This record gives sequence, structure tokens and C-alpha cells, in this order.
Amino acid sequence: MSQKVLLTSKEIHIILHRLACQLLENHLDFSNTVLIGIQPRGIFLAERLEKILREEYKVKDIDLGFLDITFYRDDFRRGEKTLEANTTKIDFLVDDKNVVLIDDVLYTGRSIRAALTAIQSFGRPSDIELLTLIDRRFSRHLPIQPNYRGRQVDAINEEKVKVMWEENDGKDIVYLVNK
Repeated sequence: MSQKVLLTSKEIHIILHRLACQLLENHLDFSNTVLIGIQPRGIFLAERLEKILREEYKVKDIDLGFLDITFYRDDFRRGEKTLEANTTKIDFLVDDKNVVLIDDVLYTGRSIRAALTAIQSFGRPSDIELLTLIDRRFSRHLPIQPNYRGRQVDAINEEKVKVMWEENDGKDIVYLVNK
């Protein structure tokens, strides 16, 4: 198994600031926009973006939530391994709001499809956008594309993109792993 560095900590830092600026350009004061990180790994990206928007761009009130999609997945109960649910934390209304779904890697699109179904349980948003750190091209099973992307990566099916976050893994780095 070999791995190649796709993004260093410094590159991730730059990309996060660019993504935050793009969100700010499109949503201004976030009075009608909510950020929702998809469990489990999208929450680290969502928290980072929320922190940058608050601390560096002085955006006051940003609603940040976490969405678990375990029971909405189309592969739930199909694998040998039992899936464990994560916590959903959405303590605000999404009705008539602009929802930005946030995940670390967009691969087949199936997780995003599950998130689109799951978010309906919390109301009817006026608009839903997708933000991903890594967009894997050539691997989509569904016609889903991000509105905001950090980096687009050409990876074949045997390769895996591994995103590591300082809060969870001890360092910020993105690898392309060849099995």
C-alpha cells in the first residue's frame, strides 16, 4: 500500500479560507443560511469553516448542525459490518433556509443523496448547496456535483482519498492511498 500527499496542512489552510470567502460572497451575513456537516467526517470541515467565518470574517450568528445519514443510506443492512449511527444535532429550523451540506470527500454521490433525504425530516429548505473539500471525478454513481469544492482529484476506483483532521487524527493532511 502506497500513499501520496494530495494536500499539506498549509494547502488545506488556504483552501479553507477560499471556501469561507466563497460562502461569504454568496450568503453575506448568513441570516438565512445554515451550515450542516455530514457525519462523521464532514463535521470537522463544517466546524473549521464556521470558526473561520466567525473569527476572521466577523460573521455573528451562524447556525451549524450535524446530520447523521446512517439510516438513510442505500447500503444500510447490506454489508456484513453493522453500521453505527452518529449524533444528529440540528437545533434550528431549516424551513425556507439556504442549507449548505458539508462533507470531506464527494465520491459516488450516495452519501449526499442520503443527506438530501435525511434533511427533509427537518423541514423544507428553500435551497440546498454542497461543499466538499475533495471532489473525486470519474467515480460518480449519481448526478451530484458540488457548488463549492476545495480540490478536484482524478482517482481510479482502487485508490482511496484519506482526509485527516488535526482534531481527530492529530494532523491536517490529505492522502491518495493506492491499495
